[in-house]
Order: sequence, then structure tokens, then C-alpha cells
Amino acid sequence: MTTKLLDRLSNDLTQLLEDPIDYNVTIEVGEAPNNRIFKVHSYILQSRNPYFKKKLNETLFNDDHVKTLTMTNTNISIKMFNVIMKYIYGGIISLEKLENSMIFDLLIASNELELDELVEHLQTHFVNNNASWLRLNFAQVYRTGYQVKNLEIIKDFCNDIIIKHPNIIFESGDFHFLPEDALISILKRDDLQLEEGKIWEYVINWGKAKNPTLPTSLDKWTSDNFLTLKETLKRCLPQIRYFSISGEDVLEKLYPYLQLLELQLFLDINTKLISPNKQISSTVLPPRKILNTTLPTRNTFSNIITDEHALKISSWIDKKKTTYIENNPYEFELLVRGSRDGFDVKTFYNICDKVSNTIIILKVKGTEEILGGYNPLEWDKNNNQWKATQDSFTFSLKIANPKNFILSRVKKFIGAINNSPKNSYLGFGFALLLKGNLKTEKTCYCRVSEAYPIPIRSNEFIQPDQTLLDECLFSVEEYEVFKIYQKNN
Repeated sequence: MTTKLLDRLSNDLTQLLEDPIDYNVTIEVGEAPNNRIFKVHSYILQSRNPYFKKKLNETLFNDDHVKTLTMTNTNISIKMFNVIMKYIYGGIISLEKLENSMIFDLLIASNELELDELVEHLQTHFVNNNASWLRLNFAQVYRTGYQVKNLEIIKDFCNDIIIKHPNIIFESGDFHFLPEDALISILKRDDLQLEEGKIWEYVINWGKAKNPTLPTSLDKWTSDNFLTLKETLKRCLPQIRYFSISGEDVLEKLYPYLQLLELQLFLDINTKLISPNKQISSTVLPPRKILNTTLPTRNTFSNIITDEHALKISSWIDKKKTTYIENNPYEFELLVRGSRDGFDVKTFYNICDKVSNTIIILKVKGTEEILGGYNPLEWDKNNNQWKATQDSFTFSLKIANPKNFILSRVKKFIGAINNSPKNSYLGFGFALLLKGNLKTEKTCYCRVSEAYPIPIRSNEFIQPDQTLLDECLFSVEEYEVFKIYQKNN
């Protein structure tokens, strides 16, 4: 009978890392003056890790019989490298005090350093314990999993998500940054659970994002503009199942972009709509296999945000450092929906008068932004006043850069809430100000704010001062207001 007494061995080797007697390797991590020198042992590194074995075999001893390695040109931080060294020496990995974003970076670093056991462990940890974070950062996770080898567990998780809940990637603020090959791999899937007309829209928007100089209004496009977009999408367009697109979508979505299609293809699309049994010359891809069972909806309460977003907002309300993964402690009761109740700010005040603990969420027209704010105080439809609170915040859930979420907590409490029914506007300081009819009037804006110092829009959309710049004004596609209740245990 063989007994493995590993705890003592692990502890002793970890102590050797902290008190490196007879070390013969130094590894410099980080940039001076904030760098750190790790003193380690070649025999341990070479026996535990092929990456360092190769590096050490390529490095000569100096006059002090020490080999010197540098890792200053990598994305591996000192804190991250310390975690890796403890794993190499003692087989110990502790993730409790690490943010999920750092654990994900640790996964990528471990893969780069060929720590296969740790790579598998971290992937399993995410899928089993932090799936919510993977979903909230899905586009980034999917893109990384696609670009980096050996992340098969992450890839399988992502593929399962794409099949069942494609909106998580297609409606992500990171979607436009998805690599072309990754997008094509999704478009090729027969089991992609989306209507073909929606897929066409997403592909068009992806291509337009790759060409930001294209005119915003399609009426101003020239033939050269269409040729530019066609060239960008030349590998994506053949993956569209054109003959599965409804007649209404052909008219409303395909026809405006007719110049992207070959004439014969467009003629065949219309032929099939008019006479389904008539022979055509274009290739007909099989329709996607939409599941017979009803897929879970985005959620049961909002047309704008997902359940994962609600968990994120709830964690912000409770000032948690990590996001709730499941079992949201709050109920989101819908009070106002623009498409149902109207978009005028006066309507908001009439419905929300004397209501506290509200979340306002809006989808900006023409961008991928979802902006909002939380007000713990009551709204008042009868009086203009500034209200003070230490608990309000503004946020962005979708912006056109790789950073999905921005949270801006109030700092100047006296100017936290701008309650102005007589002027027909409401705001969180001037960091997010909603005015008039939110849909028909382009009068909403975000301005540099002392109350909320972190901007929730990109710099080009932030009002620098009281001068209202047209490019910084916006209207909304939809907006919703929720009353937040603590759930009963």
C-alpha cells in the first residue's frame, strides 16, 4: 500500500519559494521602478514546467552562477506571477481574493506558460463557478477562446451558449470586435437559433462598424460606399441563408442593401418568394435547425437588459465587489416602458411620483449603448429640486469599445439627482440628463460632471461644458423604469 503525504511536501516547497535558499535563477517581472525580482530554483522550474525548461536551457549562467530571465514585455503582472510560482512550487492555487477578470488573465498567462494542469483547472473553475461572468463578458471570452489554443472547455461552453442564446454575443457591445473567422464560424452553424433576417442585420452592422467612415444615413451612401461594405463582408455574405428570409424582411432589410448582392441572387430570392417550386441557379443553403422547444426569453421583465445585467445592477446597488451569479436578491417591477406608456418625461413624473429605489434604463438610438442610473430617493412631479444621496450611480452596459461595463458612483452628493418636472427633464447631475420626448426629440445628453466623475459615454459623445454639441445629443429607441424591491427570503 502506497500513501502519498503531499500536504507537508507542498508546504515545504512553498516555504522554499518564500525563503529561496541556494537559488540559481532570477526572473524579473514588471516594468521598473515597479518591477520585482523572483529568486527561484532551476531544478524545480525545469521539472514542473516545459516553458521554463526551454528558457533555462537557452540561458547561460552569469559569473555568480545565476541564470537571469526577464518577463517585462508580457501582460503578466507581479501579483499574477506570484500566484503562478506558488502553483509551480507547491501545487497551490487560491482564487478567493482574485477578481474574475484577473482570473481570466491568469488563465491566458497559464496557457502562455504551458501550465496545462492549471489551464484546465481555471477553465473548469469558470464554467462551474463563474458562468455568469463568462456570459456577461461573452464576446471577449469567445474571441479569446477562438484566438488562443488549448481553451477547449471555454470553447465548448461558448458554443453551447451560442446555440441556445445567440443574443448574448450578437447584442454584446464587443460584437463589432469579433474576428472575422470567429463570426464566420458562427454563421456556418446550422443550429444557430436566430431568424435569418436578424442574422442579416447583425452581419451588416458588424461590417459597418469595420468602416466607421461610412455615412450614418443610408440615403447618403454612394456606390463606392456599398462596394466598401461588400468587400468587408465578402466572406460573410455567402453564409447567409437568403432563401430562409421572410418576404417582409427581404423588402425591409435586404432591399436597402441590394448593391451588396449579385443580381442573379436577388432575382432568385424573389422568384422563390413568388413561386417556391420554380428552379433557380443560385445555391440554396439549408434552413437553420430551429429547436422545436421554446427557448428561454432574455428575461421576463425587460426589452433592453438581460437577467445577467439585472444581477450586475443588483450587485452595484448592494455595493458588492463581485457580481451576483444567481438568485437575484431584488425584484424588478416595471413601472414605465416608452413603447407602451410614451416617451415624454412628463409621463415619467406622473407614473413615478413619490416612488423611490428606481432604475432607469435606456437604449440610445443609433449606437450599441445601454445607459442608465439608480436613484434611491423619491421622484417628485410637483417641485424642481436637487436631491442629495450617497447611494446613486450611473452606468453603461453597452459601449462601442471592448469595455462592456462602466459604473460611475456619485461623489458630489448634493448634486446627485436632478428632479426638474417643470422643465421637463430629469437627470443624475448632468452625467445623464433626459429631456422632453426621449424618442422624437434629440435633446438628451451626458456632460462632464463633478457629481459622477467617471463618464459613461465615449469622449466624443460627452458634452465638454454647457455648450450643447449636436453630435453629443441623442434620442432613445426604448427606455424602461423599474421599481426595485428586496425579495422576501
